[in-house]
Amino acid sequence: MILETERLSLTPLAVEDAPLVYPFMSDPEVMAHWDRAAIEDPDEVAATVAAQVAEMDERKAMYWAIRHAKSGWFLGYCELVDMDWRHHRCELGFIVAREAWGHGYATEAAAALLAHCASSLGLKRMVARTHVGDSRAEKVLQKLGFEEEGYLKGHVDRDGERRDCRLFGLLF
Repeated sequence: MILETERLSLTPLAVEDAPLVYPFMSDPEVMAHWDRAAIEDPDEVAATVAAQVAEMDERKAMYWAIRHAKSGWFLGYCELVDMDWRHHRCELGFIVAREAWGHGYATEAAAALLAHCASSLGLKRMVARTHVGDSRAEKVLQKLGFEEEGYLKGHVDRDGERRDCRLFGLLF
């Protein structure tokens, strides 16, 4: 399935997208607020993308490549993880290349995905988690209607450092 917005095209992430994912997953600034550090090895990124595609095949997650509709520029991806079909909920995440920051692409892509979740997937609740200090992601979530629901002390262990997270939620 392809989701389209005024400027973007969202398609299921494919194994062949790994070389396009590598530039931003290897960028320490882009990965600063993710659960894992930047990945320097292109083979590790390829293995990560292959694992994500396998999760999609098992209906455990969905990953959507974000491309600029006119140029085809690969901007990043949105993810729906921890899919709980019984309770109609999952977690939203998104990652966008640094060169694409500040243009509203994450908001536009996530809004299209949320609409799809509510109308076609039957999801009723979405959560999102940010590392404390990730004001860009928090602004995107607030624009999308998410509300802060909690503070998770030491929630993530990233390379031996305990990181606090904020939890956001949205009901459809």
